[in-house]
Amino acid sequence: MATLAIILISTILAGHISKRIGMPAVIGQLLVGIALGPALLGILHANSFIHTFSEIGVVLLMFIAGLESNLTLLKKYFTPSLVVAVLGVVVPVMSIYGMSLAFGINQLESLFIGVIFAATSVSISVEVLRELNVLESKAGTIILGAAVVDDLLAVIILSVLTSLFGAQLATHSAPQMSLGLSLLLQALFMVAVYFSVKWVVPFVMHLSQRLLMPYASATTALIICFSFVWLAETVDLSAVVGAFFAGIAISQTPYKTEINQHIEPIGYTVFIPVFFVSIGLSMDLKNLNQHILFITILTLLAVLSKLIGSGLGARWMKNSWQDAYIIGAAMVSRGEMALIIAQIGYSAKLLSAAYYSEIIFVIIITTILAPFILKSAVKHQLSAKLE
Repeated sequence: MATLAIILISTILAGHISKRIGMPAVIGQLLVGIALGPALLGILHANSFIHTFSEIGVVLLMFIAGLESNLTLLKKYFTPSLVVAVLGVVVPVMSIYGMSLAFGINQLESLFIGVIFAATSVSISVEVLRELNVLESKAGTIILGAAVVDDLLAVIILSVLTSLFGAQLATHSAPQMSLGLSLLLQALFMVAVYFSVKWVVPFVMHLSQRLLMPYASATTALIICFSFVWLAETVDLSAVVGAFFAGIAISQTPYKTEINQHIEPIGYTVFIPVFFVSIGLSMDLKNLNQHILFITILTLLAVLSKLIGSGLGARWMKNSWQDAYIIGAAMVSRGEMALIIAQIGYSAKLLSAAYYSEIIFVIIITTILAPFILKSAVKHQLSAKLE
């Protein structure tokens, strides 16, 4: 409990200070993890308690994002979302693959490093967009749609690599499912999501209104959310994909506003701050100076490849330069998605220990830089409109 108290006190103060100096609150929360974690003071350390709370935090964050999504707009902008996601995957994979080869890393590991940075974590970008009131805009909708497609592409590539080249995952005692079976189950998951959004979730939420229990609808919504997460993980998809689709499903019911009002306090008072702190706790500054050139170039490529790849995809789909800049900037953050992929690859022997810490360091640096870049993009658009 002392750990939780320290995290909550630190994040609420850091978030307040961040807001006072014009930065998103999530920056302060990330910096709390770095300052209090092993990288600097060593007061907090990653443990099972923080891991569990952070997992719930990111699930709730993406559930809320799905809940606030406009499915009509999401359908309307599916094509630009797909183009943004595809270019946002291809450009990072190819550029970082080439850079890794230039540093003498073997082909398979170079390809996997590219896959790590193909992933996008919009959880932090979502928070910034919400703070700046841009989440429900056309650009915000494309970003959310592209992030889902982006994660699906990254997971499919990861599934291919681990199935063809990876060692048995250390976290699985049972044999790893075949690639064909995995892809089939993922396709069935998408079919199940469609039917759930259309019929199952509205029916279940309607039944919840008849339960003689306080907050029955909110509890039912959480059951739906965690069920989607469980199903997604069962078919080797990310938990955040399941949570996002669960939010979308409930957003199509008349109970959207009620659920949002009940779930937001649960997430933002405890679990979401712990999630942002946990990212900072992953940073370890030891021995990084030995690969400073690799870290510097990889950081630049990680930022520019998403900014340019996703941005050009948005521009190709006839978005304005300002919207393209915002969309590209929102896709820069790697966060928990890249950390998860890196960990899976490390367990599957696709990523060696020689570069593991450096990869984690760059993931965190890009995650910290992303809100600044995104906020700058939004301000640039606002100033352009005033001129």
